[in-house]
Amino acid sequence: MIERDIPESIADRLESMDKNKRKEFLDSYHKALVEPGEAVGTIAAQSIGEPGTQMTLRTFHYAGVVELSVPLGLPRLIEIIDARRNPKDPRMIIHLEKDIRKDEKKANEMAKKLLEVFLPDICDMKIDVKNNQLRIETNDEDIKKVLMKYTEDETGGDVYVIEKESLYDLKKIQNKLAKKRIRGVKGIKKVFIRKEGDEYVLYTNGSNMKVVYGMSGIDKKRIISNDIRQIYETFGVEAGRNIIVNEAVKVLEDQDLDVDIRHIMLVADQMTVTGEIQAVGRQGISGSKESVLARASFEETEKHILMAGLRGEVDTLDGVPENIIIGQPIPIGTGMVKLAIKSSLAPKKPIEGKKETAGENKVLDGKVSDVKKKIEKLDSADYKALIEAEKKGENRKTLLKWLESQID
Repeated sequence: MIERDIPESIADRLESMDKNKRKEFLDSYHKALVEPGEAVGTIAAQSIGEPGTQMTLRTFHYAGVVELSVPLGLPRLIEIIDARRNPKDPRMIIHLEKDIRKDEKKANEMAKKLLEVFLPDICDMKIDVKNNQLRIETNDEDIKKVLMKYTEDETGGDVYVIEKESLYDLKKIQNKLAKKRIRGVKGIKKVFIRKEGDEYVLYTNGSNMKVVYGMSGIDKKRIISNDIRQIYETFGVEAGRNIIVNEAVKVLEDQDLDVDIRHIMLVADQMTVTGEIQAVGRQGISGSKESVLARASFEETEKHILMAGLRGEVDTLDGVPENIIIGQPIPIGTGMVKLAIKSSLAPKKPIEGKKETAGENKVLDGKVSDVKKKIEKLDSADYKALIEAEKKGENRKTLLKWLESQID
């Protein structure tokens, strides 16, 4: 019989396994289980952060392609953890469909379709200050160097003139035209073709997963992008979670840092637990915790406490930072266990150092009653003498000592 704590999908496979191999697998499985109360988040942070201090600024260059580089090292790891919307160097690796992947001409045609081309790439734009004109001109040199790469049109030399009364208006028009995309996919700055084995693969500077995924001729099962946000927005949160793990592992392995992938998986799970990708920082996970004190302990302390007060929030003190702040045992490890004792097992003898028990309380109540009767018998002169002594400060403990003597 397979243990009940083994997932059903795995247990079915184990049934057909050799007895010795099954035992070996189960032993490994039980050793890998986390102890109850283990501070897995703290250990994961330490396991990634500690070797991370040894990381350097490093960029990997593909052989034979100077312009194509992949950012690695600490800056890239920070980009991943922060889930940056605009990474410094977005990249894509694009494989082609089976019928064209071995055809160099088809690969070049696909590269032309992908490459983003702007108006200044195929013409010269100059402002004629004297005549208040913006001249846009294509010439033979532009056609040979640039235009022929993207289109079969071999004509050139056309001149377009825009006239305006003010130079300011001409400059505005020039700036707008400079951003005008003629063709290609938005964000794809450069495209390189590499032959890998018997197929041609496209490498890009820039990424636009949504558009590229919808293009014909692309092998949709083999498109890779290092832009975490684009993967998430195109394929969903599980794909986003996987790219976080893959990119982080790639960065750490490049630096020869041995970090258990489960630590990285835990961070990725925490970043995507809400169904969206959150950064690990005050704008993400740390700034959105339920505990007021936990949020305040990270950054922007005054802001979090003030806003919590305005909203009337209540801190249930379920986490680690908030319990450390108020000096309570933290709910991890042995701090998770709340001890209780059966009444039948309670000690019958008085605990050493404890002055009062149930029986002693009854005796004390009786003595107090006797003292009360004695006080009631005192005449006014005795009261006045005691009160005067208290007021003058001759003996501040006169009344107290008298009561103690009566009880004893």
